Amino acid sequence: MTGQPVLLTSDADGVRTLILNRPHRKNAIDAELWDALRTALFAAGSDRTVRALVLTGAGNAFCSGADIRNGVSSEHPLYRMRTLSEVTLLLHELPIPTIAKVNGAAVGAGWNLALGCDFVVATPDTTFSQIFARRALSLDCGGSWLLPKLVGLQQAKRLVLLAETIGAAEAHSLNLVTWVVDADKIDVFVDDLAARLVAGAPVALAQNKALLNENADRTLREALAGEARAQAMNFATADVPEAYAAFTEKRPPHYTGRWAVPGTAAPGTTAPTATEDS
Repeated sequence: MTGQPVLLTSDADGVRTLILNRPHRKNAIDAELWDALRTALFAAGSDRTVRALVLTGAGNAFCSGADIRNGVSSEHPLYRMRTLSEVTLLLHELPIPTIAKVNGAAVGAGWNLALGCDFVVATPDTTFSQIFARRALSLDCGGSWLLPKLVGLQQAKRLVLLAETIGAAEAHSLNLVTWVVDADKIDVFVDDLAARLVAGAPVALAQNKALLNENADRTLREALAGEARAQAMNFATADVPEAYAAFTEKRPPHYTGRWAVPGTAAPGTTAPTATEDS
């Protein structure tokens, strides 16, 4: 592994794939990898050619959590936690859809990074653990915020306080995995899922993702105000008239996210006259 980057990045058809590349440590995240993730996630969120992101691990594991091989660092924990928090926020707030392709064990911070993605795809043999309590530690990477929202407070306490290891089927039943796919089919499944997301209207997907993330902690009044602002942004793109035209012409739409002057239509289309029926 000497000389190999700890994070591999590849782009294909609007999809950026980030591969945690420390398979000799089951992709445990050390300081170098945390820094690389922070840089890569910021870059993905700033690159408008990237329409979806896949996060996965090299070898036979997704991520075994933070690398504690060298014991307790002399650096103050506050500084290390700042980096973890920055990575967590960057992942959660990415304006593009994200997919965790969990191709092996996801433990501790590694599991919470997967949960921070919009979709989690696992294989039947994948295992998960909120291992923190077994290491005399508490949750990080957003686990204390994510787990109660996904599984409820009681189940979250069970997973965290007992630090049990559960399988993919149980994780799926608890809404912690979106799909369970056979190992020999997961690559094709994730590629197809990413392609479907890339084909979507990028501004609308970004607005919908943000609304769902934000409104979990808002009142209905605040949620409705946010929806109104988001819809106004959608109607200011060329994607809305393109969607209407594609529907009329019975063809697949081609979404670009391009800003359009209010009151005008996308090139080659006419301004929509139908009423919004969503």
